[in-house]
Amino acid sequence: MNASQVARLASVPLLIALWQGVSALQFVNPVLFPSPWEVAHSLWDYLGAGDGWADLLASLSRVGVGYVVGAAAGVLVGIHTGTRPFIAGLLSPALQLLRPIPPIAFVPVVIVWFGLTEWGKWFLVCWGVFFAVWLSAHMGVQRVNENLVRAALSLGTGRQRLLWTVQLPAAAPVILVGLRTAVSIAFYTLVAAELAGAFAGIAYRMEISQQNMQIGHTMAGLVLLGVVSACADKLFEWGSTRLVHWKA
Repeated sequence: MNASQVARLASVPLLIALWQGVSALQFVNPVLFPSPWEVAHSLWDYLGAGDGWADLLASLSRVGVGYVVGAAAGVLVGIHTGTRPFIAGLLSPALQLLRPIPPIAFVPVVIVWFGLTEWGKWFLVCWGVFFAVWLSAHMGVQRVNENLVRAALSLGTGRQRLLWTVQLPAAAPVILVGLRTAVSIAFYTLVAAELAGAFAGIAYRMEISQQNMQIGHTMAGLVLLGVVSACADKLFEWGSTRLVHWKA
């Protein structure tokens, strides 16, 4: 086992030890900064009571719907803006103007547009995912080796077949980077989505516990979000390396 593997294994235990040390020495008010043991106990209570699983299911469904719609739209629009100059000229300036707007800035508008329905939450997650995927798809197809494109065209390959046989396979690694980045974006956009008026969900429960000064439960929600997001990222990484085996 080399040094980097040892460091990787020691990273999380060191973080927990540092957390425990700060809590035990009471550098911060223990009510506001509970120990890892208290947070773990709160997480056990949260999941054991049944509310945790219902909240987890609600949050994952919002992430799932928003991610799938946003990623599909991002890939589709990105391919068209990356391969067709007219569409790029028509859409890219507007998309570049909208891209820096954070999803949380839309919360007041989304409440007005969609009320407290699930549509607003799906919209916010979709918004966050779309731009990351669009940019990666747009750049990916634009950076395809021109020699490959010319060779295919010289052999009589049509534009539609060129896209599927040359441009998309060559751009797939870049698109996958955007899709993987969008997984994390979907989870932190979820927090904004559930603040837009929800009655279930991890971020919703965190807000309720914070209002009741149950900081252990609030931090337990943070831990749960982090674990679920990390697992989703690793699952995506595992799947992508098998789907696009030539990306290395």
